[in-house]
Amino acid sequence: MKLVTVKVDDQPEIGVLDEPGQRILRLAREMPDLPKSMLELISLGEGALNRIRSGLASTEEGNWVSFDQATILAPIPRPARNILCVGKNYSEHAEEFHQSSFDSTGTSSIPEFPIIFTKAITSVVGPGDSVRASDDETNSVDYEAELAVVIGKGGYRIAPEDVWNHVYGYTIVNDVTSRILQRRHNQWFLGKGMDTFCPMGPVIVTADEIGDIGELEVTMHVNGELRQSAKVVDLLFDVPTLICEISKRITLVSGDIIATGTPSGVGVGFNPPKYLKPGDMTVVEISGIGVLENPIA
Repeated sequence: MKLVTVKVDDQPEIGVLDEPGQRILRLAREMPDLPKSMLELISLGEGALNRIRSGLASTEEGNWVSFDQATILAPIPRPARNILCVGKNYSEHAEEFHQSSFDSTGTSSIPEFPIIFTKAITSVVGPGDSVRASDDETNSVDYEAELAVVIGKGGYRIAPEDVWNHVYGYTIVNDVTSRILQRRHNQWFLGKGMDTFCPMGPVIVTADEIGDIGELEVTMHVNGELRQSAKVVDLLFDVPTLICEISKRITLVSGDIIATGTPSGVGVGFNPPKYLKPGDMTVVEISGIGVLENPIA
């Protein structure tokens, strides 16, 4: 199932995108006793999803709205906690970043353990929303296409054999970054957590819809030019490893989002760097999930 948060008649609500991607089932109308927010729905787990699945065959026509009549928001417009992110998690990107002079993580290009940082919840914007590169006076705004994992059932010290029972689904994140601020502060939070620097969406695809996540292809186009392309199988630390490592130290909770890292081809990897500027357009696509487009302002 592809779950969305949309605005219809100026009110945010959650829905299900049909397979052609042309209509959205308004769950507040079809099943009014279900939660009204994505975070609340996720907290109900598989039981609520099964109920929605069983009801899709007999929905009321009037409870659907055309895709063009709704504004698609980030699937979780205001996460409960900061977005968890992973740095240098594709080998070629780790190398290009290490060679760029912006890497403050150590002397080795390939990390021995996952590099974890966070992005502020106020950085989240939805499909079609503007990324305010003009807020960064250093003019060093970069893009990073990423697969993001949405946690369903929370847990502490999650065992490797139990990892997939904690995955609710997947979405797309663009980990927008000010490279100079990232380097200036010797940590990544301010350079990556600025307002509008976390485009997300357009949907959460539930885990049952995805077969082998390693076969998902992540691409980024900037102004129509292909910049990034890789399969998720190329991650240095795969999804089970990330969930296990993070949950060893902190309790994961329902609705947590883990952005798994970006492939090579980011702007800072070019000579000279190809930073984003007002008027540009970024397009992230992940096979099986969808397309996330955002203009740069």
